[in-house]
Amino acid sequence: MTDYLNHFIAGESASASDGRRMELIDPVTEHVYASAARGTVEDVARAVAAAHGQLEGGPWSQLSGAQRGRLLARLADLVERDSEQLADMDASAIGRSPMEPRRMDLPNAIANLRAAAGWANQLEGRTIPTGGYFGSPTLSYTVREPVGVVGAIMPWNSPLMITVWKLAALLAAGCTVVIKPSEETPQSALHLAALAQEAGFPDGVINVVTGYGNEVGRALCEHPHVAKISFTGSPEAGREIQRTAGVLFKRVALELGGKSPQIVCEDAVFEDAVRGCALGLFANQGQVCAAGSRILVHSSIAQRFAAALADAAQSVNVGDPRQDGVQMGPVAKKAQFERVNRYIQLGIDQGATLLAGGVSQHERGWFVRPTIFTDARNDMAIAQDEIFGPVGTIITFDTEAQAIALANDSSYGLAATVWTTNLVRAHRIAAAVKAGAVGINCWSPLDANLPWGGIKTSGIGREGGISGALAYTEEKVITVLLPS
Repeated sequence: MTDYLNHFIAGESASASDGRRMELIDPVTEHVYASAARGTVEDVARAVAAAHGQLEGGPWSQLSGAQRGRLLARLADLVERDSEQLADMDASAIGRSPMEPRRMDLPNAIANLRAAAGWANQLEGRTIPTGGYFGSPTLSYTVREPVGVVGAIMPWNSPLMITVWKLAALLAAGCTVVIKPSEETPQSALHLAALAQEAGFPDGVINVVTGYGNEVGRALCEHPHVAKISFTGSPEAGREIQRTAGVLFKRVALELGGKSPQIVCEDAVFEDAVRGCALGLFANQGQVCAAGSRILVHSSIAQRFAAALADAAQSVNVGDPRQDGVQMGPVAKKAQFERVNRYIQLGIDQGATLLAGGVSQHERGWFVRPTIFTDARNDMAIAQDEIFGPVGTIITFDTEAQAIALANDSSYGLAATVWTTNLVRAHRIAAAVKAGAVGINCWSPLDANLPWGGIKTSGIGREGGISGALAYTEEKVITVLLPS
């Protein structure tokens, strides 16, 4: 029996206006395990109307920041209560080990909700001195106002966590939202909306419309009452969103792909660097925008390091992630399986040396073997393109300047890691690397208090921290003419 999922609009379950549905496929068994409403332009219009109504005199528009913060705190408690259920929803939808979202995604989501509960009452304006008005004194100040209805378009790789990144910040700012979850992973977003209703959020503040990007996502980008689009996904989709939303001068935030370098210096703690690089490569089957898939290793330790990383790849137990002892499940879908294998074959064809893994044959389930290449050049496709799978490319360098040049020779700029025991060098490299976040002797941490986002093809804007909440506000200037 399959789950039957509908939209969540104005506090109620709703079918698609034309009754169409879409199937959700288990990446382990390739069986249909659920169906969801396939959203239409009319469905988006209903959801936007509900969200817009809450901003135009609805109960949400009357709440203070402190009141919004209390609702966010209640939602955090409910997410914590249902954390295992939510983690299992996301894990089963993309074939991920449930351990990963339980240890990483859900704690991060809960922390973001609790942090945002505090931000809601801290979005302050400024008092600004001026030269007055035609010789008379003035008082000028600013206030922070919600930007309006937000269209939040989600990815499939860490659906609940990334949904909360956007949701917590925009609610703290006083916005309302229509969420378009990935067509592969709508369950956790729908459950989150139900929890928000349980927490006491007014109906219409949070709406979820399931469906495809070219239908639901495009309708959000084109709707005149959607003030901002916040998107996490591929650069290709991001470009299309920016083109579509730009016609109406919507605010746009884009958290896009990455091809993050991990720079391993000759003085790095060897075992820590191997473990860290493996984590950066293989977490969530490599389906992470910040995956550290370009391993830049000093030539003096490169051969030994490559062998150790290959051993780590070969030791990963791949299989049904719901079984004990399995460390890596399949990639999320057939198209991803084909994409990853195409890049692995391309790496072989372009002359890189295959140390572990390789092209995987399909039997049942979209399982890909963890793969390591060495003897690679930075201009190869496996070193430049985001593969979004468990594939690492080792490239050697001789000098610090060369390492920095290699790290920056990419169209992406999301994250980077530096492995070294020399902290002066670490800070010097971190300052020179062009990326939104740099970890020193760690994978760039995701913390509720830290802004997250990239530069270049990795996107526009930041999520997380107080920066994330401010990004959902507009600063209004008010000037009062004072008596002379």
